Amino acid sequence: MSSETNPPPAASKRQDRPVTLAVAIGAHGVAGEVRLKVFAEDLGAHKSFNNGTLTLKKLRDGTNGMIARFAEVADRSAAEKLRGTELTVPRSALPPLEEGEYYHVDLLGLPVIDEDGMSIGTVVAIEDFGAGDVIEIERPNGKRFMVPMRDEAVPDWNEDRLIVSAAFAEG
Repeated sequence: MSSETNPPPAASKRQDRPVTLAVAIGAHGVAGEVRLKVFAEDLGAHKSFNNGTLTLKKLRDGTNGMIARFAEVADRSAAEKLRGTELTVPRSALPPLEEGEYYHVDLLGLPVIDEDGMSIGTVVAIEDFGAGDVIEIERPNGKRFMVPMRDEAVPDWNEDRLIVSAAFAEG
């Protein structure tokens, strides 16, 4: 059997990971619309969230994010109850990537090795402080350090591991 039709269990498990695209920050008006803080470029490309429990009917720009109408939310009270709810889709629902691109969810939890194949730790967070992504790595002893997600610091990565240059791997 080809690995294209049956991905390895670790890869298929990552494809099923929920990815947060937005979070409900409150109600809008009295008719059940929900204010959203959006983390995705195109939230409207998805119609079903949270394993089918929320169905997007309408989406429009708001003054501080987006305003959504969900089929399951009938009034302001129901909309307020969604405050803090993350809107998720499975990783497999996201568009394919170009060479060299990645989704943060794909890097989280990856083992990190140095260029000699020695274990360094695990990717525990990805931050963007304005100049590009920075990967936070936790060593087995619990200490953490950060490296920029640039070629000189991370010369290679795939779905199984991330390689960090020794010059960027803090002691």
